[in-house]
Amino acid sequence: MENNNPILSVKNLFVNYGAIEALKGIDLDVYPGEIVAVIGANGAGKSTMMGAIIGDVPRASGEVLLDGIPLPTKSFQVVTAGVSLAPEGRKVFAPLTVLENLQMGAFPIKDSKLVLEQLKKVYDLFPRLEERKSQYAGTLSGGEQQMLAIGRALMAMPRVLLLDEPSLGLAPIIINEIFKELVVVNRELGMTILIVEQNARKALLLSNRAYVLQTGKIIMEGDSKELLHNPEIEEAYLGGKKK
Repeated sequence: MENNNPILSVKNLFVNYGAIEALKGIDLDVYPGEIVAVIGANGAGKSTMMGAIIGDVPRASGEVLLDGIPLPTKSFQVVTAGVSLAPEGRKVFAPLTVLENLQMGAFPIKDSKLVLEQLKKVYDLFPRLEERKSQYAGTLSGGEQQMLAIGRALMAMPRVLLLDEPSLGLAPIIINEIFKELVVVNRELGMTILIVEQNARKALLLSNRAYVLQTGKIIMEGDSKELLHNPEIEEAYLGGKKK
């Protein structure tokens, strides 16, 4: 790594749902320019972790740091600080147009010129959003709504982009298209990305490093390509060896 200091750190994070420990002391680091994946089965705690980072889920204990400084616990403050989320299930504002959704994502940016510049970058990334900018978000296809969710998160000009299950409910051809654009977001826009994803193979192929989350605990971490060929990971998350 050129920069030895993580841009985003999660330290000993615990989250409780009543008497149930959903996260049990999570530690992870994301370095500038990386794509880091968190993989795991349904119910492992992936989305809970993302919610705790962004401020949508209360933390029982532990902290989340951006450049070594604790992040606030309210989501709008986290976005303003420089961390933005494209949530699981997309959660676009259905009664608003595509453009209005994107403009809402830009709420931390007070300079209208910067907003227009960022809008152009999003449209260059996802031309279909520009084609449908006057269309109501609720009438978009699932793939287009995912593009909009990512574009809306990018409009805040974050330093770290969080992606929660971006492949959920999408056809394989659309998943491939979106993951291809995430490479562009990372390499050409220089965006640091933390992605949680049930499609372990896609996540490991996309990312530099990965963590494996199981019942609220990190049980393994390492280079994504090494994890991709790890027999335990292959058996548990990749459907065994490919024939």
